[in-house]
Amino acid sequence: MKQVILLLSMVSMVFAAEGNLRYTITVEKFKNEAGWHGRWNIGDGFTTMMTNALNKSGHFIVLGDAEMRGAAMAEQDLAATGRMAGGKKTPQMGRMTPAQLLVRGSITHVENTTATSSGRVRFKGISLGKSGGKGEVNITMYLVDSETGQVKASTEVVGKAKRSGVSLGYYGSALSGLTGDLAGFEKDNVGKACADAVDQGVKFLVDQLEDVQWEATVIMAGSKTVLNRGTREGVAAGDRFIAGEVEELVDPDTGEVLDYSMNIVGELEVTQVKEKVAYCKVVSGTVEKGMSVFPK
Repeated sequence: MKQVILLLSMVSMVFAAEGNLRYTITVEKFKNEAGWHGRWNIGDGFTTMMTNALNKSGHFIVLGDAEMRGAAMAEQDLAATGRMAGGKKTPQMGRMTPAQLLVRGSITHVENTTATSSGRVRFKGISLGKSGGKGEVNITMYLVDSETGQVKASTEVVGKAKRSGVSLGYYGSALSGLTGDLAGFEKDNVGKACADAVDQGVKFLVDQLEDVQWEATVIMAGSKTVLNRGTREGVAAGDRFIAGEVEELVDPDTGEVLDYSMNIVGELEVTQVKEKVAYCKVVSGTVEKGMSVFPK
């Protein structure tokens, strides 16, 4: 197969995330810069709803936030002291999944006007009653490349709760299971506005994936060719990839990667896929262990 030299800055426009190939992502806590205070923490609530929505979207491998990952590392540290039972239940160090993408942002404005009517919250967060008033939240959101720390994209969204008359609202765990008599559905209005902002935010993040380079590595070659990506990352049987050697162009003054060049040497087709690995056949060329792999 004729060797071709390509700049990955050009390749990325062709090798977009086809077939819903997934990226690891984590949501940092959104700062409450609006100064709004209610019966639930709006920063924590919005972060939880965003994490949940990204997970349900199917476009990402969603990792726990900094607090969750910190708790996991604390368990690993405790296990390393030898005070915990050993065996397969012991959490191992060096196996936490790194985040390729980070979501950060701030809540910059909250508007909450309510009518005088009150509503009852039925069991575990279901509310039924007459909802007046208005809820609105303004969110500034950033998508950050964890490797470089650079902001890949940013947006501002305005979430609104446009409801009148009899309504049915669900808070669930995202708003800490609020119960009781919520005068004027105050939390419902702000909560619904946050949900609207989350919906817009997820759509924005999904739209950015076309500009994010998806990459895998050949971890076994020869009688079996295996990639270190599987169903978790959206790989499916029949998918085709190109393989080759990648050279980084590094700034000698700063150590920053300025660009890449790739020498394409072969093509692969997935024949069997498991959660974290994919087995392939070599369609053309010669593929060796350690080579980089990109969607065709």
